Formats: sequence, structure tokens, C-alpha cells
Amino acid sequence: MDEERQATFGPDGELETDAPEATGTNDFGEETGADETDGGFNRYAVVSLLQKAIRRGDEEVSAWTAWELARSGFGWNLWDRLNTFVVEDLKADSRAPLLVGRYEELADEWGMDSRRGQMAAVQAALAVARARSAREGANAVNGFHAVAEKRAEARAEGEEPTHTFPVTEDDLSADGRYDVALDGHTGEGARLDRSSPFFRVHGARVGPEGETDVSARWKRLFLALDRYDYTDEQVAHALSAVAPDDRWSEPEF
Repeated sequence: MDEERQATFGPDGELETDAPEATGTNDFGEETGADETDGGFNRYAVVSLLQKAIRRGDEEVSAWTAWELARSGFGWNLWDRLNTFVVEDLKADSRAPLLVGRYEELADEWGMDSRRGQMAAVQAALAVARARSAREGANAVNGFHAVAEKRAEARAEGEEPTHTFPVTEDDLSADGRYDVALDGHTGEGARLDRSSPFFRVHGARVGPEGETDVSARWKRLFLALDRYDYTDEQVAHALSAVAPDDRWSEPEF
């Protein structure tokens, strides 16, 4: 694969790189321009189309744009953008990031000038296009940043914020909604003398499916042999699934 080059977005939204001017000829025997693909297209436009095709699940256009970039000497740009797209444009449980990484390794081994290298590029684009599109990470970061700004503005003006984070300071305090997070690994939990039993009984619970049968058996064995004594009620609670409609309530033992 061509040597790695940095690609960033400038203030006008266009991709800026330190890539050298393209050399050679296009499909029509004409000398290629600085950012021209072999098919005679503008590289920036092809990259943008690749992202939009992935978002819309258009497999054919995604495959073509990947091939066009790969065969035109812009493989470095293709892999840079695909690795960005799997973070920006896919649901978080997608396997596509792992596949893109593997296909990139194969393309690097075979070379982007080879048919196999170009097939790896197409396969990577198809894997991303077929994955569930969702801008979860991007929307979360944008939303949380916007709330942070409004929150800071409200404090500066001595007002209550119109929007806040999903967790407030009161929530993340003793007896607050997320009190269970304050186990012995935290300063507040240590102050409250919440040692291992608190974590085992409350903090280590999972949900909503609960532990697997084998995991529950091992945990029950551990609690039975632990140096701390647990009541039957505590053991039952430690092994119980967290309710999807009440994830944070914990009884006192």
C-alpha cells in the first residue's frame, strides 16, 4: 500500500492532505490532475460519495468508490476514511471495524496496485455498507458537548441550566440514584467502608439477562467460599438480573 499520509478537514470542510500530485494518465490517456482519479473524477467528491453511500447502505456505489480510490493511488485516503466511517457512521455493535482492519492488513500485504489489494478495498467498503448505519457516537459527543456549554453558561449567569447530563452530581453521591457505583474502588465508597461484599452483592450484578448458568454457578461457589459471610438473601440478590425498567435500585442489607 502507498505510504501513509495524514488527511484532515480544513475550515471550509474540504479534506486537506500532504499528498503529492498524481502522476500518470487516466482511463482516457490524459494526464491526471493533482486530485484526479483514473476515471477522471475528483478525489474529494469520490470520498464524500463513499461516506454518503455507506450511510445509505448503497452497496454498489460503496464498492465502486472504494475500487476507484484504490486503483487511482489513493488507497491511503480510502483506509483513512473507512476507519473514520466505522466510528462515525455505524452502530457500536458492528463487526465492521474489525473486518476493515483485517482487509487493510491484507491490502497492505498484497499492494493496492494488485487485483487482490483492490478486492480487499471493495470487501471492506461492502462490510461497512452492509452494517447497521447509526451515528450514535457522533451524535452523543455533539449532544454532550452542547449540554456542557449550556451548563457552563447557566452557571456563569447564576441560573439553572435548561439541559443537563444524564447524571447529576446529586445522582452520583451517597444515597443518590447511582449510589451503587460508589463501591470500595472510589474515595466515597472507601469512606463509607464499602468493602468487597458491597461490590459482590450490588456492584457486580449484570442485566437484563443476568449471569449465564455456568457463571452463576461459579459466583455462587465463590460467595460460599469467600472469607466474608453472605446471607441467603444477599446471595440471591447478587445472582439476580438487573431489571431493565429499574436498573439502579438496590436494597439495603
